[in-house]
Amino acid sequence: MTLIKSISGIRGTIGGRAGEGLSPLDVVKFTSAYGQWAKLRHQGKLKVVVGRDARISGEMVNNLVVGSLQGLGIDVINIGLATTPTTEIAVTEEKAHGGIILTASHNPKQWNALKLLNEKGEFLTAADGAEVLKIAEDESFVFADVDDLGQVSVKDDYTQKHVEHVLSLKMVDVEAIKKANFTVAIDCVNSVGGIAIPALLKALGVNNIIELYCEPNGQFPHNPEPLPENLTEISDVIKNQKAHVGFVVDPDVDRLAIINEDGSMFGEEYTLVAVADYLLAHQAGNTVSNLSSSRALADVTESYGGKYEPAAVGEVNVVAKMKENNALIGGEGNGGVIYPESHYGRDALVGIGLFLTHLAKSNMKCSELRAKYPEYHISKNKIELIPQIDVDGILKSIEDKYQKENINTIDGLKIDFPDKWVQLRKSNTEPIVRIYAEGKSMEAADDLAQTIINDIKSLI
Repeated sequence: MTLIKSISGIRGTIGGRAGEGLSPLDVVKFTSAYGQWAKLRHQGKLKVVVGRDARISGEMVNNLVVGSLQGLGIDVINIGLATTPTTEIAVTEEKAHGGIILTASHNPKQWNALKLLNEKGEFLTAADGAEVLKIAEDESFVFADVDDLGQVSVKDDYTQKHVEHVLSLKMVDVEAIKKANFTVAIDCVNSVGGIAIPALLKALGVNNIIELYCEPNGQFPHNPEPLPENLTEISDVIKNQKAHVGFVVDPDVDRLAIINEDGSMFGEEYTLVAVADYLLAHQAGNTVSNLSSSRALADVTESYGGKYEPAAVGEVNVVAKMKENNALIGGEGNGGVIYPESHYGRDALVGIGLFLTHLAKSNMKCSELRAKYPEYHISKNKIELIPQIDVDGILKSIEDKYQKENINTIDGLKIDFPDKWVQLRKSNTEPIVRIYAEGKSMEAADDLAQTIINDIKSLI
């Protein structure tokens, strides 16, 4: 059993002893800590939005979360089965004081989690997250008297509101999408995407939808992380049924993977690149992604005269950098699109609306559109070290060795070479250094990663 407490939320496996997994006692404890944090932050009667994905444990966890917030005297707006971006939008629409999303994102079905939002519908900052963890550790929450308990209201129309929101974006062209007469295949891993994505596509004028795993029952048919090795079935369906494009989302629908008409992968790294290309062709602007994302975004941004800025890994860091640089678009190389015109959160629905508009107006096949962009490949590796080793010292030695290159240390160590890069990040929980390298071929990326691994071994 596993329980992971971090500044971004609490996640763990269902079952086991309290403190060893995400037990009912742990759900109550950390929900109460979050509610107490919100009460310290705001005056008067508070309200918090609660939404969840379709995990098997979702109803049980939802009942505990809602009851705990009521016990603190906080009113709850329960929006039921909803995507992560839907819940984020609901927080601002309801003028709520925060939100909790019950989802373990791409983790397998035995996992669940509490993802915590502030009053802007955005993830908590590191400082706020640390404060919640401290309240939980001290158990310094105070529950309400019987006359002051919170009330619960149920609102089940937020998926439709989210769809209407996407259609209202000026860069989403519904007529162009209708005219293209796309056949679209989707895989929603039997979670809330099975509710939201078909509704969105129909509203966008897509009449031919091939649905895989759209029953929101939490029984994931394959590993729910939208990586190529998990997408072979939809790839075959696209080829056999001659779909124009395929979309795959994770259980909480904040990541979007795209598959070409020939069954090949568009590449999660290129979801953001393609959407940015479409937007930048119509409006000058800057972009942001995390340091582990492809250089292709920087290339496309600079080709339009914009400025690209990297951020530390983590959605909250990307959002902060986007605000700092007034970015037109940003996100992460895992298929996460953040479009400020909509809201500051990764949103696969927004990504689909913008991408289908781009594809419709390009008059290209999906694979042809993908071929427009610079070709990069990322190699992901890790090296395990014994606990006694000074990881920070090793990273500093590597930095010194490559000091003539372009160095960035805002998140581990990133070394930019003229046609490739490598990033080293140490784990916060175990003696591991993760090594991501990107080159213009997989061989080049693997070779660079191996060079750095050899450098580390020589230092050990």
